[in-house]
Amino acid sequence: MNFDSKHIIPRYTFVIIVLTLVGAAVIGSAAYQMIFESEYWKTVRQRLASQQKDIPALRGNIYSADGQLLVGSMPIYTLRADFVVRDPNDSVAERKLRIWRDSAFTADLDSLCIGLNKLFPETSPADFRKKLLDGKKRGRRNLAIKHNVSYIKYKEFLKLPFVNQGRIRTGFYAEEIPQRQKPYGNMATRTLGSLLPACDSAMNGLELAYDSILRGINGKKHREKVRSLWMDRTDVEPTNGLDIISTIDVGMQDAAEKILVRKLHEVNGEIGVVVLMEVATGDVKAIANMTRLGSPGNYYYAEVKNNAITDLWEPGSTFKTASMMVALEDGVVTRKDGVEVGNGVYMMHGRPMKDHNWRKGGYGRKISVDECLMFSSNVGVSRIIDEHYFQHPEKYVDGLYREGVGVPFTLPFKGQGFPKVRRPKPDGSNWSKTALAWMSIGYETQIPPIYTVTFYNAIANNGRMVKPRFVRAICKDGVTLKEFPVEVVKEHICKPSTLKDIHEILERVVNDPTGLGKKAGCKQFKVCGKTGTAQVADENGSYHGSPARYMVSFCGFYPSENPKYSCIVCIKKSGLPASGGGQCGPVFSELAQYVMAKGIFREPAEAADSTSVLQAPEPVKPEMTETGTIPDVSGLGARDAIRLLESLGLNVRLHGQGRVQKQNIPAGSKPVRGQTITLELGMKKK
Repeated sequence: MNFDSKHIIPRYTFVIIVLTLVGAAVIGSAAYQMIFESEYWKTVRQRLASQQKDIPALRGNIYSADGQLLVGSMPIYTLRADFVVRDPNDSVAERKLRIWRDSAFTADLDSLCIGLNKLFPETSPADFRKKLLDGKKRGRRNLAIKHNVSYIKYKEFLKLPFVNQGRIRTGFYAEEIPQRQKPYGNMATRTLGSLLPACDSAMNGLELAYDSILRGINGKKHREKVRSLWMDRTDVEPTNGLDIISTIDVGMQDAAEKILVRKLHEVNGEIGVVVLMEVATGDVKAIANMTRLGSPGNYYYAEVKNNAITDLWEPGSTFKTASMMVALEDGVVTRKDGVEVGNGVYMMHGRPMKDHNWRKGGYGRKISVDECLMFSSNVGVSRIIDEHYFQHPEKYVDGLYREGVGVPFTLPFKGQGFPKVRRPKPDGSNWSKTALAWMSIGYETQIPPIYTVTFYNAIANNGRMVKPRFVRAICKDGVTLKEFPVEVVKEHICKPSTLKDIHEILERVVNDPTGLGKKAGCKQFKVCGKTGTAQVADENGSYHGSPARYMVSFCGFYPSENPKYSCIVCIKKSGLPASGGGQCGPVFSELAQYVMAKGIFREPAEAADSTSVLQAPEPVKPEMTETGTIPDVSGLGARDAIRLLESLGLNVRLHGQGRVQKQNIPAGSKPVRGQTITLELGMKKK
């Protein structure tokens, strides 16, 4: 075949020239944009980047030791309507959709407004109609129809006329807003902590201490236009936060708060504190901090501060146990020794030291070492310590630190107070002649209540001092990821013989007919402990104000033979009478009986505030036995199960942590609105 070069070559040449020109134009355009339009494209990039928004991660839950949900992330919804007018030059399909939407909205408007009124009776159908028509007229993109809508009502909203055609066709949708809720209301509120509503930032308590664990990692999304409708597109899925298992027991916490508040009303107390610990582990099973608020005649009590952990208080006579332990450990006295207390007043380096019964002439005799603590004798304890340590007070202070008093440890709370147990300086510049005597009976020393109960807990724990524990484990979807071990502060606070002596003396304080701690005792089992009454300074630092202010307390453990729990009760009040045994002892006794009896008060779920709503936010697993019947939720997480069951109008009660193991109403049963279904959850270890 002959090659016609006269005709073919010019054609190829022409094509090459055209392609060269096109390539040059593309390169030139790119160069122009890079050089002369770079600022414009930077602006476009920033605008597109600014459209990317966070997808909030679901914050992890806080559970009690007995499996109750204390704090949870539960969604509320804002119902919205998008009335954006589409481009009149859009496609045929878009014009048809717009025509359908306008006609269907008009036809279903009355039914829709009546349905909304049934869901939200506080707003009339006429008001809903006016709002929707006004939004349509103005072309509102994100018209808020209703705020703070529950999950159940949100599901009902999706069934309403017109809305049930779906978001793309109607423009009606719901915005999900995660919300932190507490099914038990204000229970242990300062220990659990809270969030700033506006910015979801942890303020205090366990919420703040474990914020990085609970918070999770937000995802990312952006909006893009799909067939003239703006849609959210997920770029990065959020990683939900982990759950923590606290040491708080709901029943014990509820009992502690209610018993304490009742006594505070009775004695007109200003502040009350209870800390209940498990002896072997240091687990804080209950911690109550109640402050008097309101005005005379209209007082009420609430938690405004974690006093047990943050406040530095002079411990008063509960500190005498530590002083006597130092003396017994050093061998300067034995339980067979005695001390003369006379008429209850003894001049200590020019300053009178007085017993509580000095106005009645004191004890008028020599009392034993045991009786010094049984009677809480200021004269007896201060004379023993002063006579044996006055020349070398540092030995006494060293003894306190040796037994763990004053040794600081870190707790997971912002604003934690640390004990101030003063050491004498070599030149004596921070020490007076009376310092040792008053320090020995609980003055001139400041200790948060949590430290005092930790010391008594060590006595109960065979001399092993463990740090208070507030969180036992971190878990995800029922699987334990990390467990927090028991932390030992001191393996031995004293010799076994000294510990035995102190244990027996503390038992006599409560169980001997002459002991001042009788009201802390229980008929069913023996209690060990020590009373405390200290005069505290007023707001101006004076001890001579009228009426005088007192800190009364009782600290101890039970049962005496094999201690399981330790507890401290403190009440700050003004005026007499002021008695640690008489006013704090009964609180200790009633709480101890409840704890040992396991259930005298009431079911834990009954402690929840009546206004609290228990909901859950995770997507449900749509497995129904039969339409309209109760599904089998075994294997689901708590959030999934709650949402699925609540969508049927059931109330859900949880026991345990993790995934559902059992349900008390069998799958396939017909649900009755308002009926309570109980789910048993189970934990799995990694």
